[in-house]
Order: sequence, then C-alpha cells, then structure tokens
Amino acid sequence: MAVYVDNAIWPWAGRRWCHLLADDEAELHRFAARIGVHRHSYQGPPKTSAPHYDLTGFERDRAVRMGALPVGRDVIVDVFRRVRQPRKVSGAAVIQAAAE
Repeated sequence: MAVYVDNAIWPWAGRRWCHLLADDEAELHRFAARIGVHRHSYQGPPKTSAPHYDLTGFERDRAVRMGALPVGRDVIVDVFRRVRQPRKVSGAAVIQAAAE
C-alpha cells in the first residue's frame, strides 16, 4: 500500500499545508503515527469524504523522508476519488431524486 503527499501550497494560520492520503485508512493512521502526526490533524467522514491528514510543510518533509510518495495535484485528486467514502443521503433526498 502506498502513502501519498501533495505539495504544501495551501496557506492557513501562517503556514503552508498539504494533504497526506493512503490507499487504505488503517495504513494512513499507522503512517501518520510513525511520523509523529497527531490524530487531531485527521480529516475524515462525516466532515470530509476522503480520509486524510493535513500536514505542515515541515511534516511533509518528514513524511517524504519516511517513504510517502510526493505527488502532484492530479495524482492526489485520483487518490482522493479512489478512497473517498460515499456520503449518507437522507431519505428526503432519495425520494426527491426518484421523483425527478
């Protein structure tokens, strides 16, 4: 299984951030723990559809040194789509979609 990290380009709170994703959620958590990233950086369902960690540029460097694959936006989007979990749909939305 692979772990991926994109470029640290997202500004927030005075730092540049990136995303850490993996082919498997359990692998994602193990890798994050291995590089010393706290679980509070985890973003996942129901808040977001794809399990990932937000990393600072410094954490990104450590992740790459520890084996994460540095990838561009196109690859990270492909991984995001592959690992995302379907969002729960309310009964009303299902009824409305069926009526259309």
